[in-house]
Amino acid sequence: MQIKTASFLQSNTSPAKLPKPDKPEYAFIGRSNVGKSSLINMLTGNGKLAKVSATPGKTITINHFIINNEWYLVDLPGYGFAKRSQKEREKWKEMLDEYILNRQNLVTTFVLVDSRIEPQKIDLDFISNLGENQIPFVIVFTKADKLSGRQLSENIENYKKRLLEDWEELPTMVVTSSEKRTGKDEILNLIEEYNKTM
Repeated sequence: MQIKTASFLQSNTSPAKLPKPDKPEYAFIGRSNVGKSSLINMLTGNGKLAKVSATPGKTITINHFIINNEWYLVDLPGYGFAKRSQKEREKWKEMLDEYILNRQNLVTTFVLVDSRIEPQKIDLDFISNLGENQIPFVIVFTKADKLSGRQLSENIENYKKRLLEDWEELPTMVVTSSEKRTGKDEILNLIEEYNKTM
């Protein structure tokens, strides 16, 4: 797939105010500072589309982008940012649950995981919740350029082993680097294939 146009559509904190569910929709989510904005900008070829911040947890709204006038890319708030208050975290979870569980045109959720670190409980719990609610998802390993090839392979194998403790089969996985544009074609090809089934 080639992305010819990618533009910001809207931000809000209420799933009730989202765009009409008349196009396929793909959500991107991960822990704070996992490299989500950088990945979105790499995928779309627009370095300024999603705001990249040095401050973790900056995205606190549901951000919709319209791609090729054909589908929506959704930038969801990052989770696990400790400096948020308990009230803020509860509000975030409520908003996210309502969106992910009830958004009828959500085709797949891309869950971003930092390839440099061992499996984190917060990620595993989020992935399990998606599975329990039968929400389709893809695991996207980010920041692959920060590791040697050997270390990257070992980390991903460890992640697979950990997942297989709870899952009968592994979900689709993509290894990415926003710096080196690794994984761009794989993700866009997945979206293209999903779009064909809609």
